[in-house]
Amino acid sequence: MPGDARAYRRYVALGDSQTEGLNDGDDIRGYRGWADRLAEQLAAVNPALEYANLAVRGRLAGQVRAEQLPAALALRPDLATVMAGVNDLIRPGFDAAAVTGHLEGMFADLTGAGARVVTVMFPDPGLMMPAGRLLSARTRDFNTRIRAAADRHGVRVVDLSAYPVCTDPRLWSADRLHLNPVGHTRLAAAVGHALDLPGSGTEWTLPLAPQAIPTRRRVAAELRWAASFLGPWIARRLRGRSSGDGRTAKRPELRPVHES
Repeated sequence: MPGDARAYRRYVALGDSQTEGLNDGDDIRGYRGWADRLAEQLAAVNPALEYANLAVRGRLAGQVRAEQLPAALALRPDLATVMAGVNDLIRPGFDAAAVTGHLEGMFADLTGAGARVVTVMFPDPGLMMPAGRLLSARTRDFNTRIRAAADRHGVRVVDLSAYPVCTDPRLWSADRLHLNPVGHTRLAAAVGHALDLPGSGTEWTLPLAPQAIPTRRRVAAELRWAASFLGPWIARRLRGRSSGDGRTAKRPELRPVHES
């Protein structure tokens, strides 16, 4: 039943780098991330829960649908999370209708197979970095489309655009695209709240303690970000490369969360 974690026996996560868990860990130790943290919440109530994470960094929404949805359906989940579209959003040729169509196709197929589905609306990048203002209107439109598609299929939505804390830089890695461990913890709590899991609540929406950042330090941070992350990202796009080239899902099969 909705809100009862004992009802969920098979949880499958679909998506890109955020769901894979970047930067909550690293390539040596492995990545944890919000989906792993959510699975741990579920397993605390139902130790028999099995969990698969099909997400791969760099994937566009159409790739998530083509590559991950068939595998997800074969696992017969009763709970699925779908978080995709940001890699499309930041590209020049972004087609909001087409990307939302891929998301809605996943919503329809997963709910049609009997799964409870949760998805995410994204925070305004313009509140996180000056360059992000170019994407603010695009993000608002995309979020509106996600909400409408989710409503048509009874999909629960975590709205990260509704709470100022979601754009607090202390939730984000230096690249400003990926959550850090604090951010992944908050997102796991947000999805748990959307599912009405035992012990969940609105604490994830609360702001962090105020922090003043001198203007000089902010300018220096912008320059470091452009050199360290924006430049290499543009270079990969020009070469037709993706951060996910050659990578596969970290957890492609259903397994107990706490394996003996």
